[in-house]
Amino acid sequence: MLPALRRLVYRLVIGAACLSPLLAQASAPGTLASEQTRYIATQFPGRMAGSPAEMLSAEYLRQKFAAWGYQSDVRTFKGRYIYTARSGTTSWHNYTGSMVLAAHEGKMPQQIIVMAHLDTYAPQSDKDTNANLGGLTLQGVDDNAAGVGVMMELAERLKDIKTQYSIRFIATSAADIGQRGAENIVARMSEAERKNTLLVINLNHLIIGHKLWFNSGLSTPAPIRKLTRDKALSLAKTHGIAAGTNPGHNPQYPKGTGCCNDAAVFDNAGIPVLSVESLDWERGLQDSNGTGYPVSAVLPKGSNAHSTSIDNQQYLDSHLPGRIETRSRDTVRILLPLLENLAKAHH
Repeated sequence: MLPALRRLVYRLVIGAACLSPLLAQASAPGTLASEQTRYIATQFPGRMAGSPAEMLSAEYLRQKFAAWGYQSDVRTFKGRYIYTARSGTTSWHNYTGSMVLAAHEGKMPQQIIVMAHLDTYAPQSDKDTNANLGGLTLQGVDDNAAGVGVMMELAERLKDIKTQYSIRFIATSAADIGQRGAENIVARMSEAERKNTLLVINLNHLIIGHKLWFNSGLSTPAPIRKLTRDKALSLAKTHGIAAGTNPGHNPQYPKGTGCCNDAAVFDNAGIPVLSVESLDWERGLQDSNGTGYPVSAVLPKGSNAHSTSIDNQQYLDSHLPGRIETRSRDTVRILLPLLENLAKAHH
C-alpha cells in the first residue's frame, strides 16, 4: 500500500470514534441539495455534453462555488461520439464539454475528490431520438441533478472547515457518452497527483432505487474499502437509513464493487473510489431497458431511465413522493461526517 494510503488508514482508525455530523448549519441536512437538484433540473434541462444548457449550468455552478469562497473554474475539452441514423449509416458528432472544478485547500498535498456528472443523456441514434431518450427536454433529476445537488451541499457545509487534506469538487461532462469527462480529468493528472488522490467519491443516480448503495472500486485496497464503504454502511445503519453494497450476483462485478460510471475511470487508473448510487443492485445487471445499469421497480417494464417522460421531477414526485428530499437528506447525513473524517476536519 502506498505510504499516503497507510497514513490515511492510520488517521481513520485513530479518528473512527469522532464521526459526527456538523450541527452549526441552520438548515436541515439535504435541504440545499434537494433545492439545487430541482433548480438545476428545471432551469437547465437538456444538459447534453457541449449543449448551451450544459455551458450555462456549468457557469451557474462555478458562480455558486466562488460565492462560497472556493477557487472555481470551468474546464472545457473537445470530444466526439458516433451517431447512428435510421438507415444504419453513422457519423461523428463533435462537442465541447464543460466541467466545473472547485478546490478546498488542505494543509497536506493529498486530496479527496467528490464528483458528480452534470450532463444529461445525449441521443446517439435516430432510435434514441424517436424513443424520447435524452435531448433538449430531459430534466435529468436522477441522472444526475441529484448527485450534483448533494455535492453542492457538501461543499457549502465544508466551506469554512479547515482540513488536513484538500477536497476537490468536480462536476464532470460526457459521463453519459462514455465517461469522457472523467477520462479527461485522469489524463491531465500528474503521476504525483494520482498518488496523492486518496479517494474519489462519485455521486450518481441517487433517487430511483429503493435504497442507497455504497460500492468500492476493484482496485481499492481492502483497508480503504473498510474505512470508506463499510463506514458509510455503518453510518447508514446508525441513522436507520436503508443502504447496502453490491451483493455480487453478477460475477463480472464482485461483491462490494461497482461499475459503469465515472468512478470506473479512476478505478482503472488505480485510484481508490467509492460509488454512491441508488440503482438496485439486488437485481444484478439483468435490466431490460438497454442502459447497462441495474434499474428500479419504479420504472415501467421495458422503459428507459433516460426517458424524458420519466426522469423529471413531476414523474418522480408522483411515483416517489418525497423521495428527492428524503434521499438528499440521507445521502448528506452519511457523506458529510464520513468526508469530514476522511479529510480530518478541524472545527
